[in-house]
Amino acid sequence: MKLVGVSGALAGDKTSLAVNDVLVAAKLIDSSIQTELIDLRDYEVEFSVGAPLSDYNDDTWNVVNKMLSADFLVFGTPIYQASISGALKNLLDLFPENAFKYKVTGIVATGWSNKHFLVPEYQLKPVLSYFKGLIPTGNVFIQNDSFNEESDEIIDRNVSERIKKLANEMIYLQRGINNR
Repeated sequence: MKLVGVSGALAGDKTSLAVNDVLVAAKLIDSSIQTELIDLRDYEVEFSVGAPLSDYNDDTWNVVNKMLSADFLVFGTPIYQASISGALKNLLDLFPENAFKYKVTGIVATGWSNKHFLVPEYQLKPVLSYFKGLIPTGNVFIQNDSFNEESDEIIDRNVSERIKKLANEMIYLQRGINNR
């Protein structure tokens, strides 16, 4: 199985590190899982204009195809102005309606305020459901003070445990889908 993590932040490291922590946790649970991190900072994903995918640049094409070829996905987003990042929303606008059918689609989100913990539930979860993704119950919101200020490493043990539980639930669900 291949798990692809998508970091929807164009600035800072927290979201990318949180997504990568899910990938690492999944690999520790099952070493046969292949993982790949797509950090949107590393790609020139074009603005979605409703054109066919073949009309977009190579980076856009490559990111979309990596995601479509994954068995399951974990999406990371910072919370900006009580919403998911525009970069992640733009990327999702490039996909067809059934893009994530038979794929588990986990969520990790980072934000300054604990008041934003429901943003992924009310904004990203419905979008992933529209694409027919199966969303785990153990999605993770990480408040910025859960990170070490100098290294951006997660220092909150509860958050680290929730990340491990998310990885475990995602693997369990995806195996169930694959064995149908």
